[in-house]
Amino acid sequence: MDSNNEKPADGTQPSRRRFVSTVATGLAASAAAVAASPAMAQQGDAAAGQPPAGRARAAAAGYPKPPFANQSQPWPGLAGKMNPRPDHGETTYRGSGRLAGRKALVTGGDSGIGRAAVIAFAREGADVAINYLPAEEADAREVVKLIQDAGRKAVAIPGDIRDEAFCRKLVAEAVRQLGGLDILVNNAGRQHSTDSILDLTTEQFDWTFKTNVYAMFWITKAAVPHLRQGSCIINTASVQAYDPSPNLLDYAQTKAAEVAFTKALAKQLAKKGIRVNAIAPGPVWTPLQVSGGQTQENLKKFGEDSPMGRPGQPAELALSFVTLAADESSYTTGQVYGVSGGAGNP
Repeated sequence: MDSNNEKPADGTQPSRRRFVSTVATGLAASAAAVAASPAMAQQGDAAAGQPPAGRARAAAAGYPKPPFANQSQPWPGLAGKMNPRPDHGETTYRGSGRLAGRKALVTGGDSGIGRAAVIAFAREGADVAINYLPAEEADAREVVKLIQDAGRKAVAIPGDIRDEAFCRKLVAEAVRQLGGLDILVNNAGRQHSTDSILDLTTEQFDWTFKTNVYAMFWITKAAVPHLRQGSCIINTASVQAYDPSPNLLDYAQTKAAEVAFTKALAKQLAKKGIRVNAIAPGPVWTPLQVSGGQTQENLKKFGEDSPMGRPGQPAELALSFVTLAADESSYTTGQVYGVSGGAGNP
């Protein structure tokens, strides 16, 4: 048909009005079909393990504030036994496919901040391997199911990362079972409150450094040969690296080391196209706090001094991990993201 609106060979008379009318009718029919069955979209979300939109905002409005009940667990603690139980995003994090086809290894992925990152990664389309201590098996089983509910592959690899040989085995097994690796999250950590340096034993000092610093070094060193251009490493640091508490002398040192490690390694790996960043949380409600990380007095008022007047929930850090892992952050490396409720330096 040309601009003169001439008749085609079959004798029919096309018109712009008829064309527009046909398109409008089709659009209206499609809209009516969607409106007639809103449950269909909801069912699609449920099948993909995704919560309805708006859940995160509603949850944040009701997150618990101190005072918290006295409670104590033996190290390393279980999220399932905390009161109140932390929100890791189980019913709040909604993904959008930003990490489709990616393969991630997360240490400390059974609970706390690591668990929140794992749930988010899976709902964004990544297959995930998690590491945890055997004593954390109950929490880990829940996480495995959450990954599988999101339609992704879950790999559980328990073991103590204070052992260099295990760290090498951990990476090798994750690569084997996932079929590769392009996201590494060094998240597992050890924190124990000690008021005086005179009471800080060499054994405890060594335990903290082996878990927080040596393991990060060993695991990263084993992982780098498997990482291709576009891969990333994310380390969980802390505001303790910038504003250390007097009762966390050893822990704060390790977090400062993690920040320096992140910035130096980012410069080493930049030309390979591998990004290295860190997240520095403020006070976050995790098993770390109830299994020796805080005194009972500090636990009762935990998070009270933050501008928001409460501790963060692990779910509130999930999007930071996704953002740093996503391809859209291709120019972001050597950075430390602060998620601390208004306090801290990053």
